[in-house]
Amino acid sequence: MTQPAIAFSNSARTQIADALNQSVAETAVTTMLAQNFHWNVKGMSFAPLHDLFQRIYEDHFVAQDDLAERIRSIDMHADATLAGMLKRSKVSEHDGHATDKEMIKMMLSAQETLATTLGASGALAAEHGDTLTEDLCIARGQVHEKFAWFLRAHLA
Repeated sequence: MTQPAIAFSNSARTQIADALNQSVAETAVTTMLAQNFHWNVKGMSFAPLHDLFQRIYEDHFVAQDDLAERIRSIDMHADATLAGMLKRSKVSEHDGHATDKEMIKMMLSAQETLATTLGASGALAAEHGDTLTEDLCIARGQVHEKFAWFLRAHLA
């Protein structure tokens, strides 16, 4: 049976918040990675990649807020330091000195990482009966898988 988020045990809320904070960290790092690549991409595919990287960072900026607000809605703390996000994230930042294909491969890996992290976060939420967090994670995971598809198409 579905219950209000605040009714979940403190242990459940802590576990869910930790998983969501992981998702926020990876989303934040990937946001900056996409913006970096948007600014620095070169080559024959400049225009479509410049646009794709912009679509990614604009989407991810909103997603960070959605995920962090879900953490707050279960009455937990949203971690919001850049240093903490970089330390926690499985996605690494990059200086932007890369070929267009290298950028695509790094962004593809980041999207796949995000989809995996969100899938695990959603499964954890489901274990605790938090269908609203599960739904958010599923929806976000689908977005990252779609971006991964777009990126793989550039490598074909």
